[in-house]
Amino acid sequence: MKSVEYGNIDGKTVIYFHGAPGSPVEASVFDEYAKKHGLHIICYDRFSIDSSLQNKAYYKYLADLIIDKVNGGQVDIIGFSIGCHTAIETSLYLGGTVRQLHLISGAAPLDSANFLESMAGKMVFSIAMKQPTVFSLLTHWQAFLAKVAPKILFKMIFASAKGEDKSLSKTTDFKDYITPILQHCFSSNAKGYIREIKQYVVPWKKSIKECGANTYIWHGTSDNWSPVGMAKYLDENIPTSSSLELIKGLSHYTCLYAAVPKICAQLDKT
Repeated sequence: MKSVEYGNIDGKTVIYFHGAPGSPVEASVFDEYAKKHGLHIICYDRFSIDSSLQNKAYYKYLADLIIDKVNGGQVDIIGFSIGCHTAIETSLYLGGTVRQLHLISGAAPLDSANFLESMAGKMVFSIAMKQPTVFSLLTHWQAFLAKVAPKILFKMIFASAKGEDKSLSKTTDFKDYITPILQHCFSSNAKGYIREIKQYVVPWKKSIKECGANTYIWHGTSDNWSPVGMAKYLDENIPTSSSLELIKGLSHYTCLYAAVPKICAQLDKT
C-alpha cells in the first residue's frame, strides 16, 4: 500500500487521513512539528486503493493496514475535511487501538441536518447524490484540467474561498503546496476520489453515534466548505467527544495550518 511518512520514524505512530480532493503530500504540513514532538506521521494513498473496494470492505481494509502497522500497539488518528468521515468509519474497526481521534475542518453527515445549503460544494455534492454518472463525468473533466491546465483547476476550486483561506489561496507557497495535490488526486486517482465522495454523500450519521474514540474537534468559524455547524454537530453527537476548539476567522485550510502545531504538542504530552 502506497504511503508517505513525515516526522520522526521512531516516534509515536499517527495516521493522517487527507481530504477529498487531497493526497498523502497534504500531510507535509506536519513534518516540522512532528519532528519536534517525536511523532511519526503516516498518510496512506487512499485513492489508489482498488476502487472495487467499497463501503465497509474499504474501511475494514484501511483498519487492517493500521493494525498491521502498529502491531498490537495504539495509534492516534487525524482526519481533515472529508477525510474525517473516512477516519471515523475506519475507527469503528479499530476498537481500543485508537488513543486519540482529531478532526480538522470536519465534514459531518449530510443526512444529519440541512448543511448542504450553506456549503461551497453544494453543486458537486448534489450531483454526486442525485446524478452519479454526471458526477463521474465532472470528475474526469477535472482530471483533464489537472493535466493540461492545473492553474485553471486551482482557480475553480478556490473561487469560493472565504475567511483567511481567501488570502491564503493567493499566496505562491499555498499554490505550490496544493497544485501537486490536486494533480495527484484527479490525474492519477480519480476513481478513488469518486468513491470517497459517493460514500460521503450517502447517509452515515449512525457511525457518528457509534464512534468510541476519544475525539478532539478543530474548526474555523469562517469555514464555508465544512460550515461551522458541522463541528458543533460532531461535538454534540460523538459520545466520546472531549473538546471543540473553534478558531475565529479561519476557514478550511487555514484551520489545518493552525491546528497542526497544537495537535502535535498535545500528542507529545499524552
